[in-house]
Order: sequence, then C-alpha cells, then structure tokens
Amino acid sequence: MVTDADFSDAVAPLHRRFDAAEFEDIYVVGDVHGCLSELETLWRKLGPGDDDLVVFVGDLIRKGPDSRGVVEFVREQPNAYSIRGNNEAKLIHDRVDLPALDPLADYIERLPVAISWADDMAVHGGVDPRRALADHDVTDLLETRAIPPENGYDGPFWFERYEGPPRVFFGHTVLDEPVETDWAIGLDTGCVYGGALTAYDYYDDTFVSVPAEETYQERADRKIIQP
Repeated sequence: MVTDADFSDAVAPLHRRFDAAEFEDIYVVGDVHGCLSELETLWRKLGPGDDDLVVFVGDLIRKGPDSRGVVEFVREQPNAYSIRGNNEAKLIHDRVDLPALDPLADYIERLPVAISWADDMAVHGGVDPRRALADHDVTDLLETRAIPPENGYDGPFWFERYEGPPRVFFGHTVLDEPVETDWAIGLDTGCVYGGALTAYDYYDDTFVSVPAEETYQERADRKIIQP
C-alpha cells in the first residue's frame, strides 16, 4: 500500500489516495492533450457509473484542439480525478501562456502529482528503478522517461527495468501501443499525434481505446516507442 510516508516531503502533500474497495470499477486514462471529442467518445465507451473511479495520468492540456474543454469535462465528472502532467506543470510555473485556461487555474494548480489506490499508483512520467520512491522529487515523477543520464527516447526506459512495488500507471512516453509489464502500465498512445486515446479497465485487466479523429500535431517516428 502506498502512503504519504513513501514519498519525499516535497511530494507527500501532492499525493492523493483512494480506497479501491469503495468503487465498483476503476479506469485509468492516458494523455488527452486537448482531444475533447476523443475523450467524450472514450467516456461513452467506458460508461463509468457513479460508483466507479476514473483516474487520468496527466497532460490533459496543450497540443490538441480544446484544452479548456478537456479540463472542464474532467472537472465536471464527480468520479474523475487527474494528476498533474508536465504540461500542467509548465502552465503552473508560467512556462507557457494559455489564456483560455485562466478561469481554471485554481483547479489545475490543485492537481496532485500522484494518485494511489490498493497497491497501485499513477504518476505522469515514471520512477527511477535505481532509487527509492522517497528519493524522487516532483520533477522526477513528472518527467522520468529513460534511465539517466539521458532521459530521452533512446532508452533504456524506466519501465523496462522497474520491478516494483507499487505497480505504476503512467503517461508521458508516447507509445505505439500500450505497455503492460508486471509492474508498469503505459497509457499514452499518442492521440494528439494521430494515434489513439487509451484507458485501462482495472478489474477486467483490459485496455480500451478509441482512434484519434485526426492528426493534430506531427511527431518524429523515433519519439513514438514500439514496445
């Protein structure tokens, strides 16, 4: 079980925990990046009820056509919660300017960096398998992709070496298809780049995806990982 004590002092206040026993099902959704129409389609396909929990792995915003619409959609669902992605962090720390999101600034600033339930945890980027969770700062959890010194798309990727616990759900690294290992589940299947928007049905242990309606932004092939 993941508790506040497992995190550094900087991360612990930005951790939110749920009791899995309180929900009939749990869904975890990959990076949306402003793709509101695809999110609405996925939501209808999942059909979450009032007694289900829906967790988003961050990067609700930027790159796609309707960042504000996506944030408003998630905020308005009583059973939906998102963590902070690196793109929300850029907005919070004034590294990007998105005036359309100004009315939602308080909501975005309150997004946690980690959400946990049972023996599972969702973070946006990942964890360094060489270090204890308590040795990670906020940026680590938001941006980890490959094992340093080069945290890029050449690998080796953290989820290839990570042996848990806890099991970690993540986005950030764009994948040709979802990743599932014993200890990591990757859900960013590049909707904004013409891929798909993917969710994981926790109790059925299945992936649910809807295709992108168009390619909103181009991305180099080397930056889309084939697991």
